[in-house]
Amino acid sequence: MYFGLFLLTALVAWGQGFRQQVAEMGGSMPASTARTAELEARADGLFENGSRVLPRAGARSWAPVDVKGAAYDSRGRLWFCSPQGVGVRDGSVWSLYSTEDGLPWDECTALAPAPDGSVWLGTTRGAIHFDGKTWEYRQGRRWLPDDYVSAVVVDSDNTAWFATPKGVGKIKSVPMTLAQKAKFFEDEIDLRHRRTEYEYVLEVRLDKPGDKSKWTQHDSDNDGLWTSMYGAGECYAYAATKDPLAKKRAKKAYDAMRFLWTVTQGGTPPAPKGYIARTVLPASAGNPNATQYTPAKDRVFQATRDRMWKIMDPRWPLSADGKWYWKADTSSDELDGHYFFYAVYFDLVAKGDAAEEARVREHIAALTDHIIDHNFQLVDHDGKVTRWGAFNPEALNFDLRWADDRPLDSFSILAYLKTAEHVTGDAKYARAAKLLIEKHGYAVNTMMNKHHLGAGGGNQSDDEMALMMLHNLVKYETDPVLRAAYGVTLRRRWETEEPELNPVFNYLAAAVLKGLSYQDSHSVDQLTLDGPWQEESLDTLRRFPLDRVSWRMTNSHRKDIRLLPRGNGRGARMNGRVLPIDERYVNHWNHDPWRLDQGTNGQELASGASYLLPYYMGLYYGYLKE
Repeated sequence: MYFGLFLLTALVAWGQGFRQQVAEMGGSMPASTARTAELEARADGLFENGSRVLPRAGARSWAPVDVKGAAYDSRGRLWFCSPQGVGVRDGSVWSLYSTEDGLPWDECTALAPAPDGSVWLGTTRGAIHFDGKTWEYRQGRRWLPDDYVSAVVVDSDNTAWFATPKGVGKIKSVPMTLAQKAKFFEDEIDLRHRRTEYEYVLEVRLDKPGDKSKWTQHDSDNDGLWTSMYGAGECYAYAATKDPLAKKRAKKAYDAMRFLWTVTQGGTPPAPKGYIARTVLPASAGNPNATQYTPAKDRVFQATRDRMWKIMDPRWPLSADGKWYWKADTSSDELDGHYFFYAVYFDLVAKGDAAEEARVREHIAALTDHIIDHNFQLVDHDGKVTRWGAFNPEALNFDLRWADDRPLDSFSILAYLKTAEHVTGDAKYARAAKLLIEKHGYAVNTMMNKHHLGAGGGNQSDDEMALMMLHNLVKYETDPVLRAAYGVTLRRRWETEEPELNPVFNYLAAAVLKGLSYQDSHSVDQLTLDGPWQEESLDTLRRFPLDRVSWRMTNSHRKDIRLLPRGNGRGARMNGRVLPIDERYVNHWNHDPWRLDQGTNGQELASGASYLLPYYMGLYYGYLKE
């Protein structure tokens, strides 16, 4: 029997425990106990006590045909489903719901009320749960053995059972707090997701789809970024809870990030002083340069995909002690992760420990000095700038190839310098920033913001980088004019991201914009976040799936969404928001939430680090309460 844990949301009062759904596949369905004698769901209509029912709600009236399900619920209300939609009669008052009202799919096959007053629908393409306010779509192997649901039964504890061509599945509610979910994910990370003795945190590959008993670890181009974001979450965890285990995990993550610096010093060939690697591999596993990473493949990539791609030999130098291969051509998203984590670790974990503070100061100074000494560039072992490592005025202000990256890279380098100044107290970093701002217009560059096509037209990796670095800039800048300028850029960037229901983006912006204002030549703008971002962040954390398997999630057929202009498979709900997080697959927060069809064949298992960072950040800043 296949077994797995899966999440469905259940909304409750702020800060209290809530009920979470888990799904199982296998077994047999219980017998239905629904009261059906008075009702007939027929091809020619809905009949009650022999009379045809013709529901009317305000100006909307239906004469339903091909009725697939009808039942009374525990409160005596009458429910039915037909191709026109779903209807419920409470006393003599009807409510009628179609795809325009949020019904995801209207090819109903079965209906079953639950004791809690909600209703489950079986359809030709998944199951649907409706509590009178919120529609929840359950499709794909995260939820069901097969998408065609021929029958639904809900038992006395609100467990829903589904008959499908590939067997029986069930979804049931269990009590769980946000803190319990965090512990579940941390235990899972400790079990499977710590790679090498330095414990870089990343997804793993499963031998069989959905089977977590056997897995294989692997590296990625962004081990530094993902481990930084995991480590930052543990820093917030320690600051919010004072749990010594969180402090231990945060320090382990910092040691892993520090090793990406020390491993590059010396070796064959050596990197310039202060350079950081993308990731590492044990030399005992073989030479990665031999087959996969060759100059010949670099040339093909440069010719077919990226004309600025670097041709490197070797791409993986060997460490001085001969124990590690480290990956070169480190990118700006790696740097952004490093600087975001250094600041959080220094402020929330290392503070007060003189030896640990000194280690962080040495570390951030070495990297930042490297960038300054190489004309505001990250320079590889070959003496050339990395593909995404140019932050100098010659590139950003005068080279058209960097025009799109000009705003992002301008506030990234300013954030690196400001963070280094904050951690080390060394005024040379302030002088370097002053040079870029006053002579080369970098503060103005930050306010240009990236050209954006609107919802579904952006690059979420750039958005993630931007929010992290603007957070640092606004947080540590002491000049009120500059701080307000960076703040308005952050606010504008966040407004583009707001419909994405991303708690990391929301908390990064909210934490530093509260009470801030910006005065331009026309008016004064208040930058404090407004709208439902706080409730939406909480809802995303509640819904965040326990099942981290990359199951295929298909939503492009749904009738409660609208395709975006030039969206190329992207869409939104009728309210302009992305689909809830439990109806799509999310690994890291740089994923595209607008893409309707996501996920793979079930052989990738993501970690829960993407939950831990916003949860603990929200707890630390007071947006969440246990």
